Amino acid sequence: MSVTYSPINQEPAVLLTALPTRSVQDSLEQLAFVLIGVAALGILGAGITGRVVARTALKPVDHLTTAVEHIARTEEVGTTIPVHGNDEIARLSNSFNSMSTALANSRERQTRLIADAGHELRTPLTSLRTNVDLLIRSDDTGRPLPPATRTKLLASMKAQMQELTVLIGDLLQLSRPDTPRPGQNVAIIPFHDIAQRAVDRAKLRGPGLNYQIALEPWYVRADPAALERAIMNLLDNAVKYSPPAGTVEVALQHGRLTVRDHGPGIPADELQYVFDRFWRSPSSRQLPGSGLGLSIVAQTIQDAGGQVTLGPARDGGPGALAIVRLPGAPESPPESPE
Repeated sequence: MSVTYSPINQEPAVLLTALPTRSVQDSLEQLAFVLIGVAALGILGAGITGRVVARTALKPVDHLTTAVEHIARTEEVGTTIPVHGNDEIARLSNSFNSMSTALANSRERQTRLIADAGHELRTPLTSLRTNVDLLIRSDDTGRPLPPATRTKLLASMKAQMQELTVLIGDLLQLSRPDTPRPGQNVAIIPFHDIAQRAVDRAKLRGPGLNYQIALEPWYVRADPAALERAIMNLLDNAVKYSPPAGTVEVALQHGRLTVRDHGPGIPADELQYVFDRFWRSPSSRQLPGSGLGLSIVAQTIQDAGGQVTLGPARDGGPGALAIVRLPGAPESPPESPE
């Protein structure tokens, strides 16, 4: 709308003009269709892109799920999946691979332990069976064995039964979990008293040996029965391999227990196996033992937070030197109030 003036009387007049809006409306409708099409394409593109990105990002999870389902279906532990990157999915994959490898190693150790235990049990059981069959046959045939032979057989059977008892006890000791269970007898104990009791027991097993004892006070946190048995196993080795009238040296200083014998020692190529279960040196397989004693020592000392080593004597002389280190203090801490 616009205002104009008449040329005659100069009075204002109103001039109205109008244009059709169809073209504008058509343009708006076309723009609406274009926006709808663009929005639809954007949504479709975003959906496809999101799906591709999600599938790519979750592909390791699919692999992990497949691996878990495979292990659950076949019980084949040890399966691993490839790991790429260092994000949270990669950390989850690494954790799964570590868990799977640990389970595989645990099953392998369990299988090896069962096989080794069966092999070690077979020898005394076979000897017992042979001796029992011989005694039964002599009674059935009415031809009794000479008294000396019968006494020898009974002594052999008793020795084999003792060997079985020791072996079963060692297996039970090794079957304990690595971490202390609630209620397990773990307390602050005098390490020097434990070592002295073990030495007293060792003297009964090797009465012809000389013992040099130097034990300083040291208090540790451990299971007293398990720790005494571990020290006893070290002393048993020293007694077993000591020559007649030999010397066994036992010293405890600042939490460091040393057990030294003067026997043949351990060959250098066998040192890496001394703490393996059921391992026995070829030169000592004719001696009594199950090959589990040092394994029990290693496990017990590790449970108590310490370290144990076994090697040649450091002064260049004959024999082997066992060193046990346990954290503790030279004085017992005061008891906590109830």
